Amino acid sequence: METTEKDYSGLSPRALADEITAILHAKGAGDLRLFYVEEATSITDYYVIATGRSTTHIKALADEVAYRMENGGLSASHIEGREAGSWILLDYSTVIVHIFSREEREYYKLERLLPEGTEIDLAEFLHALDEKAKEN
Repeated sequence: METTEKDYSGLSPRALADEITAILHAKGAGDLRLFYVEEATSITDYYVIATGRSTTHIKALADEVAYRMENGGLSASHIEGREAGSWILLDYSTVIVHIFSREEREYYKLERLLPEGTEIDLAEFLHALDEKAKEN
């Protein structure tokens, strides 16, 4: 796992969601989606939702996020589902990360439970990450 010099503890909720999204994207997470849900729920500001290719990949994605966040001074208040590995939830208070298997994601359809207009278009953000990765 890569070490980081970043300090995640003081980031705004959106900046934290972007950092987590970037970490997941770099590790090959599929169907990344970001939702601003502060007005729809009192428990968090953002949901980051991703899909892993296998239980091993799902655990690796969750481990990478947890490792990078802790290394940057921010620990999850709660991690759930690590043992089963088909849906892992990482709770960073203002950002909750859901990493699903394809089957679990299709079954629960979490995105359908969220209000219209809460999804943030990640196309440009992910494209910029890909361009930056090409430069390095």
